[in-house]
Order: sequence, then C-alpha cells, then structure tokens
Amino acid sequence: MDEKNILVTGNSVIDALNFVAGQPEPRQITELLTRLGTRRPATSGRKASRLVLVTAHRRENLGQPLENICHAIRELAGRGDIEIVYSVHLNPRVQEPVNRILKGAPHITLFSPPLDYLPMVHLMKHAALVLTDSGGLQEEAPSFGVPVLVMRETTERPEGVAAGTLKLVGTETNQILREANRLLDDPIAYTAMAKAANPYGDGHTAERIIAALMKA
Repeated sequence: MDEKNILVTGNSVIDALNFVAGQPEPRQITELLTRLGTRRPATSGRKASRLVLVTAHRRENLGQPLENICHAIRELAGRGDIEIVYSVHLNPRVQEPVNRILKGAPHITLFSPPLDYLPMVHLMKHAALVLTDSGGLQEEAPSFGVPVLVMRETTERPEGVAAGTLKLVGTETNQILREANRLLDDPIAYTAMAKAANPYGDGHTAERIIAALMKA
C-alpha cells in the first residue's frame, strides 16, 4: 500500500478511556481510597500514602515468574508508605500463588473477582505507579501520567518503551523491587516517565477517523 494512503490517527482506546474517566467515581473506589489513606484531607496533618496498582496474569508468567512477582509485591509493600491494590485474575493458577503469598499482608489489598473497567479506570487515575504484565494498562496508564513497569521480558508495545512511558523489568524479584523503589524514591526518574507523551493516543482519534472518512 502506498504510504500516502495511510493516515495515522492514534488508538481509539484512549478516547474510550477518557470517556470512562469522565464518569462519576464509583462509590466503591471513593471508599477504598479513603480507607487506604491514599486520599487524605489536607487538614488531616498526615501525608497520604501513594497507590501502586498491580495486575499480573499472563500465561508466560504462570509458575515461578508469578511467584517472583508476588514476593516482589510483598517486599515492596513493606516500605510502609504505599498501598498496593492487586486486581486478581480468576485463573486458579493465578489465584493460588497470589493468595498464598499476599493474602493478609499489610498494605496489600486483593480484588477477586477482578475490578470492572469503570472502577479500574478511576483507580488508575489515582495511582502513583502501575506494575503489570497486561497489554491494556501499558496503553492506558500513561494517559494519566502514571509510570508503568512491565513485568515481562518483552512487550508488543515497544512504542511505549521508546517514548519512555513504559519500562521492561522482567519477572525477577530483585529487579522489580529495584526499579519500583527507584521510581518511588527518585523524583527526577519518576517525572521523566510521568511527563513522557503517551504514544498511543491523545483522546481525539475518533475525531480524526471521522474527518478522514468525511473527506473520502
């Protein structure tokens, strides 16, 4: 195909994301953030904890890689200044290690069944950091200025890595911990990722598609 006939519009998933993010925050999320102390009133005199959002369920991570991820999450929560929320896939091979290693651990909240899209988006808006092996979150979280550490060896979204919104950290416990702590402790490193432009869209993709079709 001739390149002059190709129009790059962006990803319409970001349009949908912005639409959902504009809906009223679910009561479930408001109550959760209040309970975890990630949204403290300015008059409380206490510093709000930062929220770290986690998803991990890919088939290639089942087994030892997921166990490594869970140990990293548990150790990271031991910082005491963050709250980790993990939306847990229903696959029994995910449920077993996650519940065995993480259930009841301080500063970790497990959601099973996993959160629906609306509450998940609103939770993402409040996150300071996302740890994931999911494809969708790699595209979505950067729209909210949330750095994403990808717990995989490779990603089919290399544009995000090149743009600086994503970083591949693999599934080794120490590597995940090192990169997560670096972002949480180093404002310069954090800002570099948080301020990077999302390569997957700016929320106006559908408008560009419609305009192009109207001209056709």
